[in-house]
Amino acid sequence: MQHAVGSPLPPPHQPGHGPATGWSPAAHHPPGAPQPPAPGFTGHPGAPHPQVQAPQAPGHMPEAPAPPPRPQGQAPATLQLGPGPVPPVPDTTGHVQLPPGGPVAMPSPPPGTAQADSGATTLAVLLIGPAGAGKTSVAKFWAEHRRVPTAHISLDDVREWVRSGFADPQSGWNDHSEAQYRLARRTCGFAARNFLANGISCILDDAVFPDRPVVGLGGWKRHVGPGLLPVVLLPGLEVVLERNAERSGNRRLSDEEVARIHGRMAGWYGSGLPIIDNSQMDVPATARVLDDVLARAIASPPQW
Repeated sequence: MQHAVGSPLPPPHQPGHGPATGWSPAAHHPPGAPQPPAPGFTGHPGAPHPQVQAPQAPGHMPEAPAPPPRPQGQAPATLQLGPGPVPPVPDTTGHVQLPPGGPVAMPSPPPGTAQADSGATTLAVLLIGPAGAGKTSVAKFWAEHRRVPTAHISLDDVREWVRSGFADPQSGWNDHSEAQYRLARRTCGFAARNFLANGISCILDDAVFPDRPVVGLGGWKRHVGPGLLPVVLLPGLEVVLERNAERSGNRRLSDEEVARIHGRMAGWYGSGLPIIDNSQMDVPATARVLDDVLARAIASPPQW
């Protein structure tokens, strides 16, 4: 069916109504002209038309009146689904107050002659060693197999949070790389203090040099606390070179650099810190030895 241009289209078809239901000649009447009387209207022309209720489709339910507006400050009514009212669901995502992190204190030694159980004690451990010593692998394994909650924090991972402008030490140690190292160490210390304050042990790993105070133990002790327990992993040079060859990306160093770092790490001998030679140990065996070393460190804390 064609309609004249500019004339209104008929209303959409509604279920239960004929195609022309609700469509009257008044829809085509020119604006301003007197409206023709509705069927059955007996008033005089020009009088207001009475409101005529349109016939409803079979099964039509009249719309319920809108509820009155709720006064300001009044709580919404509970939803009635059964014999009694259903209470509103409480908010379960509120703020949880956590203890603030402070300097980590030394763990308390066991009473009497009992041996400390390092696997059930909340500790802060610093695992030191050259590239390829297995620090990260041992730290992850040790953290995953403890009986108390334990976190692993790797300084190299935190340093690499910087994506654009990352100061790669392989390109040379300078003020820029030292500043990023100091920032990463402080971030690790902040995280460790907060974990320990909330009952979660921490093991951190870093290649700390004994002959470099800038990146030495003093900074770790300052950022974590006097209770940080340092342990050195120092396998033989051949083992370190072999493990380094399996690395990829910026974690892999040249053989010359690995040998130089390993030689400097030998300065830990005679320092008083516990040293584990894991040349002939796999990761689980090294983690067991680490537990024994920590048990002795709890009973007799190292002076560093």
